[in-house]
Amino acid sequence: MTMTYEHSAASAGTGNADFESAPTPRAPRNRSTPLPYDPSRLLDTLRITLEAKNDAALARMLGLSPPVISKVRHQQIPVGASVLIRLHEVTGMSIAHLRALMGDRRKQFRIGVQPGMLTADQTDPH
Repeated sequence: MTMTYEHSAASAGTGNADFESAPTPRAPRNRSTPLPYDPSRLLDTLRITLEAKNDAALARMLGLSPPVISKVRHQQIPVGASVLIRLHEVTGMSIAHLRALMGDRRKQFRIGVQPGMLTADQTDPH
């Protein structure tokens, strides 16, 4: 932090100096600049919104197991579609808003269908 020291005219001749710290200039954040991927930001926002004391309490409120919350926080597992839907059901926040909170910028959210996998409307040829 940059500190500026100004001698106050009111204290001139008294030997007392008033010191003022100026805030460090910071470039304003461009709202169109996407946030980096960070699921902890999502979990922290949910804790504040739901007034959960800790991650274990948050897990109980969301109906998830505490290890899932921990693994998401430490980026060991991604926030899957089923978890996003559960977060939406509990908080009422839109899926798009939840994804934006964690910095998910993908155009489409994959639900686990991989190339070559059969979908529900296809039949197994065997």
